[in-house]
Amino acid sequence: MRVVIAEDEVLLREGVSRILTDEGHEIVATAGNADELLGKVRAHRPDLVLTDIRMPPDFTDDGLRAAKRIRQELPGTGVIVVSQYVDAQGAMELLADGAEGVGYLLKRRILDLDDFLDAVQRVAAGGSSIDSDVISSLVRREVRDHTDGGIARLTPRRREVLQLMAQGYSNARIARELFVTEKAVARSIALIFTTLDLPPDPDDHRRVLAVMRFLGR
Repeated sequence: MRVVIAEDEVLLREGVSRILTDEGHEIVATAGNADELLGKVRAHRPDLVLTDIRMPPDFTDDGLRAAKRIRQELPGTGVIVVSQYVDAQGAMELLADGAEGVGYLLKRRILDLDDFLDAVQRVAAGGSSIDSDVISSLVRREVRDHTDGGIARLTPRRREVLQLMAQGYSNARIARELFVTEKAVARSIALIFTTLDLPPDPDDHRRVLAVMRFLGR
């Protein structure tokens, strides 16, 4: 996998580069600010971009804005943004065009190498990986705004399944997390689709649609 990493903290940038290189991935470029990131992504067209949200030159949401631009210009490139803190508004903006090929992780999650590397693989393959703390923040926001899109009709167990779906987990991974069978997970997901009024479609986008409903888009 060809990767571009953007992070203004040199030690973190080099550490992540080493982790991914040790797993056999190729770091085709690194960047220390958002403008440099856009230039290198356009030049190298990587499989995956990993970028901090707050970077030079403004140290506000420069990385997030660059990530959104990359998603527009190179929709086949996976994008993971990392942040020190939960930014619910930033997550909503990043997910505005769908959850395919996108990730939002808190920096401390990188220390859990198995989950981090799993997220990298999922996003590069067109899936999603949203940090559980980010999801919790988005859910609280939806409850506050009373715009749950049918989520309130789900049982606690089905909301739990949907939350794990939003993190990008497969049915097998969800089954392991909840200590149930894959058949039970599949049954819960089918009932989630029914509750959210998501009929079958030829391309079976219901999983993505359910996640987007859960995340409030």
